[in-house]
Amino acid sequence: MKLYEFAPTRSIRVRWTLQELEVPFESITIDLSKNEHRDPQFLAVNPAGRLPVLIDGDFLLTESATIVRYLAEKFPEKQFWPQSLRDRAQADRWLMFTVTELEQPLWRIARHSSIYPEAQRLPADIEIAKREFRKMVQVLEAHMRNRAFICGAQVTVADFVLAYTLDWANEVGVLNECPTLLAYMERMYSRPRAAMRIEQALESVGLA
Repeated sequence: MKLYEFAPTRSIRVRWTLQELEVPFESITIDLSKNEHRDPQFLAVNPAGRLPVLIDGDFLLTESATIVRYLAEKFPEKQFWPQSLRDRAQADRWLMFTVTELEQPLWRIARHSSIYPEAQRLPADIEIAKREFRKMVQVLEAHMRNRAFICGAQVTVADFVLAYTLDWANEVGVLNECPTLLAYMERMYSRPRAAMRIEQALESVGLA
């Protein structure tokens, strides 16, 4: 397998899954800070110019949430995806909740804080996105009380995706009212094969 990645991005979700699966893979770094995602060579791999990208033999897959689900189902013996129909539906529910209700406002905060050129940033949208995130994350805070994992009695790839997203939220200061989720995030990152935290990932590429 090959993983096209850049340390501080959603590549973390896929790397975490691969590390938990103990699957050997080749890492190919695409340095976003040097605009390598816009090189024709990479665009031939992913015309969207986004990371991560997984190549498994002759099979190419993008979108981090889809990739981690694929990996979990490819290696069912690790039991990182539920077996029953209803448990799978619940895992999907919270996976989709994470990438829509939580991740999207975080992207808006990032775009209007640092990604967009300064003249195109809308400071007011940062505050709106923060309010939207805080409202939705309380739904998850309530769900996770007295739970070790997002769905069922054991860890799934939905937990890896969620933990990364919560780390991102913590970095921008919108998780301070969620003690249950903060404790859960710390437990997840204390796993022996957990990926780097975002702060460490930024430091690893000289962006912190």
